[in-house]
Amino acid sequence: MKVYIDTCSLNRIFDDQSQPRIYMEASSMMIIFMMIDTGTTDLVSSDVLLFENSGNPYEERMEFVKLCLQKASHIQSLTENILKRAEEIEQLQIKGLDALHIACAEKLKATYFITCDDTIIKRYKGTVNAISPVDFVLDVFMKEGADDN
Repeated sequence: MKVYIDTCSLNRIFDDQSQPRIYMEASSMMIIFMMIDTGTTDLVSSDVLLFENSGNPYEERMEFVKLCLQKASHIQSLTENILKRAEEIEQLQIKGLDALHIACAEKLKATYFITCDDTIIKRYKGTVNAISPVDFVLDVFMKEGADDN
């Protein structure tokens, strides 16, 4: 299973965890990082993520994300087709870098696009399953439980 994780999710563990939602998303991201480390989940990435991360004003966060992205099995470069697809995705009111992230995830044939952005989850209905970190972890473990029965 391939996952593409957007920037907000990669940085979620650094956010204020006094809010239950953020705490749950950060905890879920820790599980996802463990799944990537153990090889049960394949991380894919893009030049868009590398570019966005390079602009992170927080050195510690930027270095952490850089280390995470080094575990990606593939880094998608930008192409004309991806740019065109991103323009189509923008018609769903998903703008700029978010549209580019999704277009890259589609090109990489990712199974999941993990994001903390509710707008993306609500508006994007394409070939990749846009899902929150919490719902991703629940989905994976529910399927594992069903397979065990």
